[in-house]
Amino acid sequence: MGVDRGRRDDDPLWRLAGSAGISRRRFLSLLLAGGAAAVLAACGDEIPEWPADAQRAQTAEPPLLFKDSTRFIDHGQAGLESRLELQSGPTTPNELFFVRNNSRSVEIKVAEWSLQIEGDAVDDAIGLSFEDILRLPQRTMTSYLECAGNHRVMFDLLQGRAAKGTQWGRGAIGNAEWAGVSLADVLTLAGVSDDAVSVLLIGLDRESPEGGFRRAMPIEKAMHPDTLLVHRMNGAPLPRDHGFPLRAIVPGWVGSSQIKWVGRIVVSREAQWTRNNTTSYVLIGDDYESQGEAEGRVVTVQSIKSALALPWPAELSADSRRLEGYAHSPRGEIESVQWSDDGGATWRLASLTDRQVDYGWAQFHFTWEGSVGEHTIMTRATDVEGHTQPDSVPFNEKGYLFNQPLPHPISVS
Repeated sequence: MGVDRGRRDDDPLWRLAGSAGISRRRFLSLLLAGGAAAVLAACGDEIPEWPADAQRAQTAEPPLLFKDSTRFIDHGQAGLESRLELQSGPTTPNELFFVRNNSRSVEIKVAEWSLQIEGDAVDDAIGLSFEDILRLPQRTMTSYLECAGNHRVMFDLLQGRAAKGTQWGRGAIGNAEWAGVSLADVLTLAGVSDDAVSVLLIGLDRESPEGGFRRAMPIEKAMHPDTLLVHRMNGAPLPRDHGFPLRAIVPGWVGSSQIKWVGRIVVSREAQWTRNNTTSYVLIGDDYESQGEAEGRVVTVQSIKSALALPWPAELSADSRRLEGYAHSPRGEIESVQWSDDGGATWRLASLTDRQVDYGWAQFHFTWEGSVGEHTIMTRATDVEGHTQPDSVPFNEKGYLFNQPLPHPISVS
């Protein structure tokens, strides 16, 4: 999406080590054993200056308080839905970022935390401390994060069929800058075998189903350089609600793949099936064939969407105004956003505000002259690969991936 996403090899220290004939696994092991000094000793070079931000992260204390729910649409223990109208820039402030939990948020002390990597598809079961994570090559990347059930209530409002689950509106989504390490580097340290098939991430939220929320992904996705394990969000340590000290960020995939409070990783030579890819996070319905041990089609990649940054419904005064919104696609940059105020009979082109960053969303705006009365405005996005929002979405029991254009109700007085 407009950038080189394979930036892991842009690390100058790794380039130096690679030029000296040091393997990736040996390079990472040297970092863990003695940091940059150990790598440079093996290469015979000077110690580089590391970013001060990376040093501060080693002593940063996690937040201790839950978010103020009054700034959200509160769905109870299930989560807090962001109000898009409170957005004012390309990234979502941490205090406005939606929360989706399967149990209460977990408070974890860094000194007591470790990450265990095991399974029949690694050479060595290993454990890493938080300091070990900070010694690995650090990555910074912008990506939106969205619950698979975002827009779920629209199945009921627009199709008259209520789906099971939290009735999210449009705000189970946010866009942030994340910092951490490539999951591939962590798996490389354990020696991933050539016949590895599946990587299961397990959280430390033990009150959630299965004693720790978990989700598997294929080895190809796990080894992609932009699949990250992150410890910072928008320049600050991860808030407790968002998975401190470490969570996964899997660009373009549904939020359930982006495990919070990660404490264990299991790498297997066979596909791994759990509640969250057999009965949950599965498209179940007449239009979806079953996959493996799942009751339907497993939900992985998100869907292209757009939404206005207005309350639902909105009340506006009668004058010409600039309306804004957000659009995003898991498959490429947003190429265009169109809007309609006549039920889709005609569509007009909105303007994109800024160029998208990495896997982040796009902001758009247009000028609308609304007369006194009741109106609806729809938006639809198209990405550079030609994917666009469909006129209708087949129903599925759990209400995942709803992305038809939304007729946003607006009252003008």
